[in-house]
Amino acid sequence: MAQGPVGEYGIEGRAAGETPPPGAGAPAAPLTPPPPGPPPPLAAPQAPVQPVAAAPPAPPSAAPAPPAPADTVPTVPAPPAPAAPAPPAVRPEPAGTSTAATDGPGPLWVVGDVHGYLDELRAALRAAGLTDEEDRWAAGTSRLWFLGDFTDRGPDGVGVIDLVMRLSAEAAAAGGYCKALLGNHELLLLGAHRFTDTPVDSGAGTATFQAAWLLNGGQPSDMERLQDHHVQWMSRLDSMAIADGHLLLHSDTTAYLDYGSTIEDVNDAIYQALQRLDADETWDLFRKFTRRFAFRDEGGPEAARTLLDTYGGGRVVHGHSPIPYLTGEGEIDTEDGDPGRPGRPAVPHVYADDLAIAMDGGVTMGGPMLVSRLPIAPAGPIDAAATATA
Repeated sequence: MAQGPVGEYGIEGRAAGETPPPGAGAPAAPLTPPPPGPPPPLAAPQAPVQPVAAAPPAPPSAAPAPPAPADTVPTVPAPPAPAAPAPPAVRPEPAGTSTAATDGPGPLWVVGDVHGYLDELRAALRAAGLTDEEDRWAAGTSRLWFLGDFTDRGPDGVGVIDLVMRLSAEAAAAGGYCKALLGNHELLLLGAHRFTDTPVDSGAGTATFQAAWLLNGGQPSDMERLQDHHVQWMSRLDSMAIADGHLLLHSDTTAYLDYGSTIEDVNDAIYQALQRLDADETWDLFRKFTRRFAFRDEGGPEAARTLLDTYGGGRVVHGHSPIPYLTGEGEIDTEDGDPGRPGRPAVPHVYADDLAIAMDGGVTMGGPMLVSRLPIAPAGPIDAAATATA
């Protein structure tokens, strides 16, 4: 999802100033009858003319008013009040925008792993009312977070990146936002692009990013279409964020603690690591954020509380691990292996004593693309109307 400068997709608009209506300037001076005597001299003629005898002066009460200039009001006993200026033009609000600027931020939405399934993402965003039939932002001041993993496995990862980048510009222009987090598959794609077959220490022997990327669903068509602005966009993504009391991150792991004790420290440390262009350092990032299931088992609630106590928030919201793996409906042999085809979760999974919410519906295994509005009810029946799927 390499992203070009936001301005590249930005929407410009500026209301033009209103032209004051005629007569809205200084009021016309009242007209008075001409004094008795000869009329004022005429303008110099182009050819000699015979003198004209002065007409007898008319009584003051019968003096005709001279013709009014075209841009003034005819003579009246008192000048009219200046016309009120026309109100400024009002820019139409995008669909879904509140008419009150003081209403505060709009609803908060999150999207789980996309993995190149562009058509499914488009359908789910439309179903949620976040985009229109032309896949343009239609949610006004709503706020939308993507939790990472835009590429690999599915057919059009670069198309997903382009869509998210464009929606980011459109949402900002409408007063909302569309933001994204860094996933482990973004790290993998960046590594394959930058380091290709450079050997790295995998902890279990020598490996290469290129081989790991292909093993984990890398699509050659994505690599062929990947451009510099996509690479820059991915390398600048934050790794975690907090919104409305929700701690948002990609992976269900405590590895974030290795990079700082505040959200700002973690985001800066990972950003700086990616700017150093070191293959082994990038591999270490990928390896750590490929870990999963930190909140699933007996120590899960404690692990979730540790993250929340450190970074803030009341709930962790993550992607990365498909819900069927967390509920036991799917099996997995390796960290990123092929799990087979599990059941289809229709809503996010709330677990770990209600401290964690899983958002990966398992689209790569035939599951749904989850787009959900936060907050989500505690474990138990969940309002499916707050979740759009495709």
